[in-house]
Order: sequence, then structure tokens, then C-alpha cells
Amino acid sequence: MAIGYLALVLHAHLPFVRHPESDYVLEEEWLYEAITETYIPLIRVFEGLQRDGIDFKMTMSLTPPLVQMLRDPLLQERYDEHLAKLEELAELEVEHNQYNGHIRYLAEHYAREFNLIRQTWEEYDGDLITAFKQFQDTNNLDIITCGATHGYLPLMQMYPQAVWAQLQVAFEHYQEHFGQPPRGIWIPECAYYEGLERMLADVGIRYFICDGHGLLYARPRPRYGTYAPVFTETGVAAFARDHETSQQVWSSEVGYPGDPVYREFYKDIGWEADYEYIKPYIMPNGQRKNVGIKYHRITHRNGSLSDKALYDPYWAKEKAAEHAGNFMYNRTQQIGHLAELMQRPPIVTAPYDAELYGHWWYEGPWFLDYLFRKSHYDQDVYEMTHLSDYLRRHPTQQVCRPAQSSWGYKGFHEYWLNETNAWIYPHLHKATERMIELSQREPQDQWEWRALNQAARELLLAQSSDWAFIMRTGTMVPYAVRRTRSHLQRLNRLYEDIRAGKIDRDWLTQVEQMDNIFPHINYRVYRPLA
Repeated sequence: MAIGYLALVLHAHLPFVRHPESDYVLEEEWLYEAITETYIPLIRVFEGLQRDGIDFKMTMSLTPPLVQMLRDPLLQERYDEHLAKLEELAELEVEHNQYNGHIRYLAEHYAREFNLIRQTWEEYDGDLITAFKQFQDTNNLDIITCGATHGYLPLMQMYPQAVWAQLQVAFEHYQEHFGQPPRGIWIPECAYYEGLERMLADVGIRYFICDGHGLLYARPRPRYGTYAPVFTETGVAAFARDHETSQQVWSSEVGYPGDPVYREFYKDIGWEADYEYIKPYIMPNGQRKNVGIKYHRITHRNGSLSDKALYDPYWAKEKAAEHAGNFMYNRTQQIGHLAELMQRPPIVTAPYDAELYGHWWYEGPWFLDYLFRKSHYDQDVYEMTHLSDYLRRHPTQQVCRPAQSSWGYKGFHEYWLNETNAWIYPHLHKATERMIELSQREPQDQWEWRALNQAARELLLAQSSDWAFIMRTGTMVPYAVRRTRSHLQRLNRLYEDIRAGKIDRDWLTQVEQMDNIFPHINYRVYRPLA
């Protein structure tokens, strides 16, 4: 009989990147890489567990922008072409390295992997949401939602309508794609502020996830710390991240993904192969990029990229099994100790970005597969659960008020409000005020109706926390700046055109085709709250 619970939570999210106006935009490959390296490998892990009779349980967010992109016919077609080029390159690498034993072995590994990716892609006709939904229907996955465009909610709280729109649009979008209301939400960047729980309750959300200090500094202080959820005064539950499990996986210094045996992310043949040879597989303008085929292992944490040993997936898989066993052992010790202290079953909540598993940490899906199997067969201290099941089995919890918090640098919003990105917020606030004003209009014709709805889409897209995050990290900054400005400019033009009664129908149609997220949105979601 298990004496505690382990709840893995994966947060699958990408910003809405879709450019039908261009034949090639590098940032669209964020989605293609995640499909190849994370989403389909996870689906294959889940299929294997079900096939072998392992009743696995896990919570997983699929954010509205990601769901929309995964079901977009244009992006599905472009991914199909992207995968075809990967398959072609892998076969070419096998032939090109026929006398280079270890490299040929690795090229054959990639050729097999891409072939398996193709099989899964075609099995679901390119609709990966259907693939994930089947695991929800069997109660193996508890799929939860997020803010409509991953907007950073604490920095919108002076405009409750903006927060409400992020939640309500996400709720309705989830119902449309999954055929039922979401039970939980990954609040964007785990960023909570006091009062948010009232809106979560009103929209119909049962629980959310915050960082550990959001509960540790709650009022009153939770008796069980982060090892049990609390109920807010509205009845919405808050689960908090466990920092011990987080460090074991996330930490670049002591975390598993930094092991020397694992694949080196930053050494890719797109940068190293002969230019004329690799040219058909890099950017159309001739610039090099990662192509997804990597032949080296980390080898050492601090050495140069030129001094790396060759990778071996066999030994990497063995290491993933070893690390899964270590993680399992540490959880049995942790949960056994906590159960003695708490005199009730503790729950260890372990949330991670889904893209860590496969994209950044190539062996991550193998690790998860081994962890589920080892937890099933090799221990009886904890039960793996998802958060909805836990709440059904444990309907009584302490009532507290969580503290304002986020994850990321310092844990109190600094990563999303600093000298690199503070300039965006006055513009977002002004745009929000304009959208609230527009929401009170009654359209005179179908064109004004369409323009009002498009204005709502543009504000939501401008609010994505990804743009502020990218500005802070210093990667792809021009793209993040361009996206923020373009959505704000479109909203402002729509605002002026609507007020003047002169809507440019051709331009509006073009913008609708580019920014086509939330096709059933109703701009009235921004009306002042009662």
C-alpha cells in the first residue's frame, strides 16, 4: 500500500508562430523541432506504456496557441515537408558515411528515429491533439489549459477584463478541442497574484500550479508546506512545485541532463558539415542552422564544442535508466520521510517544461519511460497520480491564501519586468484600454464584427509572455520585438478604422488569415466585469 504520491506535470507550450505570408520563417521551426523531438516521442512513450499494461498517470498542459498550431492545416503541411527533408538528410548521411563506422551507426539511428516519427505522424493523420486526447479519455493524462496566449497575468491585474479574457478564451478553446471543460490550469509562468483565484473559480477551473514559495509564504502558513495542496477561499486548489525534484532535473550543474554521456545539444551538423553538401537543408538564404542531427555527447560540462567525443545512444539509454532508478529511489526516501512527519500521504508535485524532454534533453522521453516502468514494478512507497485524481481522492485540504509569486529568476516577476522589456507594458496597457472601449460597441455590420474580433486576437497575441521572456534571454530578440509591435500596430489601426467607420476590408481579410488564432472568439469577452 503506497504511503504517498508523485505527480509529474509537463507544461507543453510554444508561442503562436504562423506566417502564411512567407514561404520560410525560421521561428516556425520551433514547432517542427518540438513535434519531432518532444511531442511525438512522448506519444510513443505513452503508447508503449499502455500496450504493456502500465496504468501511468501524469498531468500535462497543452496551451491554446500550441493546440491551435498543431491543428493548423498550413503548419501540418509545412511540418510534413520539414520531416521529409530530415528523412532525406538522414539517408544521405548513412550513404555519405558508409566507411565511417561510428558516424554511420549514428546516422542509421537517426534514420530509424525519423522513420518512427513518420509512422506516428501518419497514424494520426498529422493531428497530434487526437493522439494526446486518447490518453485523457483513458484517464492516463490529465490535460489542463493555460492562459489564452500565455499572457503574464500579474502585470495585467489593473485591468481585470484582460485577465478574464485570457482565462475565458482559453476555457472555451479547450472545450472546443477536447470536448469537455478543463479541470486545471497552468497559470502562465506559474505567476500568481492574490485575487486570481476568484476569476479561476468563476471561469470554472478546479486547480492551478504555482511555485513553491507561493505556498510557503501563504497565509496562514500551510501545515504541510508544499507536500499537500491548499484550497483557496474560493475552493480552487493550489499545488506547489517541489524544489528537490526540480533541481535533480533542471539544474545545469547537478541535474541529470548535464551528464557527459548524453547528447550535446549545441553541436549540430547544420553548422559543421561541408557547406555545399548541407546547403539544401539549411535556410533558403544560405545561412546555417541546426538541422537536428547531432553526433557528439556532452563529454564534459565546461569544455569547448570542438573537444567532444562521439555520442552513443545505447549507453545514453542505459544512463537514462540509471537516472530514472536514482530519481525513483530519491522519491521513495523523500516520501517515506515525509509520510512519517505528516501522518498523512504526501504528494510531491514535479512540474517541468515539456520541451525539456526530448528537445533540450534528448534522452528525456527515455527517462520518463523508465521512470513510469520502474515506479510500477520496483517500488511500493508512492503511487504516480495526476492532480485531478488526487483531488477526487482527497477532497479535504487546509484553506490558505497563496502569496504572490512566479517561477524564474528571483521568483517575483523580475524576469518578465526589467530593463530589457519594461518598454512594452505602457503600450500593452493602452491597447487594453482601447480593447475595453471597443468591447462596448455594437457592430453595425459583419465587417465591424470581424474587425472587433480581430482586435481582440491582436491584443491577446501581443500579451504573450514569450516576447518579454525572449527579450530578457537575449535570443531572437528582433523577432520578439517585431511580433509585439506588429500586433499592437494592427490593433491600433483596427481601433482607428472601427471608430472612423472606415474598415479596410482587404487589409482586414489579410490580417485574419495571418493571425487566425481563436476563430470563434467574441470580442465582448473584454466588457467590464459585473
